[in-house]
Amino acid sequence: MHDTTLIILIGTICGIACRLNLLRTDYRQYPTYPHGRIVHLALGVIASGLGAVLVATLLDKNYTAVTFLTLAAQQFRDVRNMERQMLTNVDSMELVPRGVTYIEGIAMAFEGRNYLVIANAFFSALATHFFTWIGGLIVGLIGLFIAHRFMSGRTLGSVVEIKKAKVHFQGPNLFVDDILIYNSGLKDSQEKLVKNGVGLILVPKNANATVTIGNLGQRQAILHDVSTILGVYHDSGEPSLVPLSKRDLNSGRLALFLLPLDRDPDKAIEIVRRVPLLENAYRRPLKGSVKPDRQL
Repeated sequence: MHDTTLIILIGTICGIACRLNLLRTDYRQYPTYPHGRIVHLALGVIASGLGAVLVATLLDKNYTAVTFLTLAAQQFRDVRNMERQMLTNVDSMELVPRGVTYIEGIAMAFEGRNYLVIANAFFSALATHFFTWIGGLIVGLIGLFIAHRFMSGRTLGSVVEIKKAKVHFQGPNLFVDDILIYNSGLKDSQEKLVKNGVGLILVPKNANATVTIGNLGQRQAILHDVSTILGVYHDSGEPSLVPLSKRDLNSGRLALFLLPLDRDPDKAIEIVRRVPLLENAYRRPLKGSVKPDRQL
């Protein structure tokens, strides 16, 4: 087989393998199966071919081919915009929406994964040129492992402690432990809320976590994930039956009032612990030149 053909073949195969490894449909049902996965797999094939062909063109001293990378970057930015628009449209039909911050994080992830595929294909093809096809496959496997590490970031459990809490009323006011959630004066609604509600308290481990869980986008992501996995005791036209989150302004703790169909607090705690820490919501005040003296 011609050297150039082998370089392109190994690089493309490694890139496609990387995209397949990063392409997962989980409880969020995204990307959708099968058509959403076909779209992203096709884009992965294009990205793989681009990374592999780039090595071949550079070896032939055709440096103008590098300009195709700018076109690819524009194409993948369009993919990000497409994902953002589609998810925003779908979100309006959700009983418990994802929220803008969660959607932006998903769109950013899909754009970034295409760049990981290009990088894997490029370095695999380059290794094939210098160390034969065996070296290319080894570099491809290493790249696969690195890409897998970048597939998912930190989770909420790394920055907060999660505790069960009592859902109760004091007069017309609904409380989760000592944190006020909202006012519900109807007796029928109060009975439903106490019967079906689950309360959790999130205690931040440091000032970074305090600011992060105060972000409305991060809080909406928590409510959405729990409602997606455990179901939600809610329907359209039921404004009193809505899962909510409220902060204790004095301590920075976050109270979650959930209405899951599966009323298992232990499951809810585990789900909240695994909620992704959104890149656009995570804040680091402790990295500032002027650091806060306490949790807030």
